[in-house]
Amino acid sequence: MDIPRIFTITESAHRIHNPFTPDKFATLGTALRLAPGARVLDLGSGSGEMLCTWARDHGIFGTGIDMSRLFTEQAKLRAEELGVARQVTFIHGDAAGYVSDEKVDVAACVGATWIAGGVAGTIELLERSLRTGGIILIGEPYWRQLPPTEDIAKGCLAGSISDFLVLPELISSFGVGGHLGYDVVEMVLADQDGWDRYEAAKWLTMRRWLEAHPDDESAEEVRAKLTTEPERYTAYTREYLGWGVFALMPR
Repeated sequence: MDIPRIFTITESAHRIHNPFTPDKFATLGTALRLAPGARVLDLGSGSGEMLCTWARDHGIFGTGIDMSRLFTEQAKLRAEELGVARQVTFIHGDAAGYVSDEKVDVAACVGATWIAGGVAGTIELLERSLRTGGIILIGEPYWRQLPPTEDIAKGCLAGSISDFLVLPELISSFGVGGHLGYDVVEMVLADQDGWDRYEAAKWLTMRRWLEAHPDDESAEEVRAKLTTEPERYTAYTREYLGWGVFALMPR
């Protein structure tokens, strides 16, 4: 079980596998008013930066599930580095369908809502692990401005314009109007610097990887990606796509 190799190549040097930066996760942890001893579940936990830094800064206990063997190992190493290995557990596995044995204070899926077929299905999955009065976190893209054509949407790596909503519509979709019935109680949004750190950092990783693995079976794919990604990202994703983490509580 693993994610496609191209992601473990391009994001192998990333601690955060989305457009958040460390300060954004710090802001989010403070905004949620995390109490020492709070339990956090993170489905699609990547390299574990959110859980590890919150364990260090807020004294939380956490469990992260991720399909990437590499990222899960990196998360365990990060926990050791920050001295929180007794507070956080990282499991290499499929987060789809995962329900915690013990109810948690925060149930999160920050950028991997495909695990349950989209936002609605992922919220339903997370709620199964949530204690009464707990908070659900959803990390999701939105259109900063609506693409004028389907080709521009595809340039943002969306299948179509309808894949994402503009921010007010996304907020509305969580509530009664969107038939999900949740209160939006906080949000922290990525900025363009965060997008740059997420996307542009891949380019140097790809170049160094190509230098070290010129004959690898994935070299042609990585070379093609390095050739096209800087222009694609700056022309499309950077201009049109936003990303944020939204805190929800059931009504």
